[in-house]
Amino acid sequence: MKLVTGNDLATGDVVWWTGRDWSRHVGDAVDAGDRGEAIAREEEAARRVNVPYVIEASATPDGPRPAHIKDRIRALGPTVRPDLTLKPADIDAGTWVI
Repeated sequence: MKLVTGNDLATGDVVWWTGRDWSRHVGDAVDAGDRGEAIAREEEAARRVNVPYVIEASATPDGPRPAHIKDRIRALGPTVRPDLTLKPADIDAGTWVI
């Protein structure tokens, strides 16, 4: 499974490609398959996301899980204070459309 990730241009937040727009939640990400690099180029050229790139992930019952620890930290938020972790149930942590 391949995911496309990058940063929101306005906020710098980590975002994940959902198949039509970008979300702050890795659980909303979809498998980009062989189109990952093309999606990253198109989205960066359209100035919808900053420095997008493709990562490896695995599908789990809880949603995609990035393969590399760096990307798992990017997906889940701070590692020093679990109370600050980005939680999908947070009302203020909704999907961002860029």
